[in-house]
Amino acid sequence: MLEPIETARFAVDVIASKMGADILLLDISDLTIIADYFVIATGESERQIKAITEELVHQLKEKHALLPLSVEGTPMSGWVLLDYGSVVIHIFSERQRNRYQLEELWQKARTVVRMA
Repeated sequence: MLEPIETARFAVDVIASKMGADILLLDISDLTIIADYFVIATGESERQIKAITEELVHQLKEKHALLPLSVEGTPMSGWVLLDYGSVVIHIFSERQRNRYQLEELWQKARTVVRMA
């Protein structure tokens, strides 16, 4: 069983392998009880958001026997949220990421990884 930070870092690697953009891993453990880490990334298109999402679910299941507790949103909406308990992964379109500005909302969180 992976530790939450290992799950989050694995997610970052999977997103990077699918050419996700502006990948951010935030440690929110001191700010809230909803999760320990947020992974935030941008997909360039609906198709890429779908590919990233599917690859994350597949790799976490196959390599670490992890299934999301819930999946919210759709690639068509421009925002998919994968809830793995201690790790919440947000895959956005650029438009939706700019709209919701999670980085601003969680600006007091510690940045663990930022890949532009």
